[in-house]
Amino acid sequence: MERAEEELEKRSKFLKSLIKNKKTIEQQEQHQHFNNNNVKIRACDMPLTLQNHAFRCARHLLDSMPPKKLHTKRLALTLKKEFDSTYGPAWHCIVGTSFGSYVTHSVGGFLYFSIDKVHILLFKTTVEPLDHS
Repeated sequence: MERAEEELEKRSKFLKSLIKNKKTIEQQEQHQHFNNNNVKIRACDMPLTLQNHAFRCARHLLDSMPPKKLHTKRLALTLKKEFDSTYGPAWHCIVGTSFGSYVTHSVGGFLYFSIDKVHILLFKTTVEPLDHS
């Protein structure tokens, strides 16, 4: 019986390592895809799925704008609304070619990246209920 348990444990570890390797390869392929689209992550504390959502959304919006006509407010508003509706309220977005910032964000809710020459800061804050005492 003990030998069978050892064999099961060994196979379980092997399968876990295969799954981990597959996920690592998929993440590298996704980042390679975004590197080919001129996406550069500057700073990040966000799950990969949310990052990819932000990259796709930003790239789509930038591609839909007329050449040499950057609508920073439209891009920021659209990203903010997309993340508010998909992942819950209190997302903030800053877009531009040159800006400074210093923000406090919720854990797992911060992404600063660039596409071409456009820099995008997307972050989430915690919404606290008002005390109506």
